[in-house]
Amino acid sequence: MMHLEGSCRCGAVRFSVDTHAPVPYQRCYCSVCRKTAGSGGYAINLSAVADTLKVEDRSAVGSFHAEIDGEPSPAERSFCKMCGTPLWLYDARWPELLHPLASAIDTPLPTPPATTHLLLEDKPDWVVPQIGERDLVFDGLPEESIEDWHKRWGLWVE
Repeated sequence: MMHLEGSCRCGAVRFSVDTHAPVPYQRCYCSVCRKTAGSGGYAINLSAVADTLKVEDRSAVGSFHAEIDGEPSPAERSFCKMCGTPLWLYDARWPELLHPLASAIDTPLPTPPATTHLLLEDKPDWVVPQIGERDLVFDGLPEESIEDWHKRWGLWVE
């Protein structure tokens, strides 16, 4: 596994987590990711092993459940209460996983060989996706998991 260190902008929250899937290859254009974490019109989540999360100051961590289609999402999104930096997403439907935002990770991350653009149906008109010739594009969600993508590219870290 690869060990990742992360933090918020102001330094109030520092955390670490281990991952088998360290490549920041997914760009999510959904309104929740865009509005809470996406400076380029999208956000980039990673996948990590939930029970490896260590947080130095949990008192500075806030969380919320975004509303999706009029219902609260089961996914809990965590952020720094001091500066607002988005940190990670946890969903009890997949208790073994944690999804830190690549933007909160301080450890150098690998450069993806290709990008997957997802939920493009939700992007605003001003967003012009930078789509490479090897990239995959989806109006909704792709069927391929983060684990499967990493394994297909030979990037899964044991």
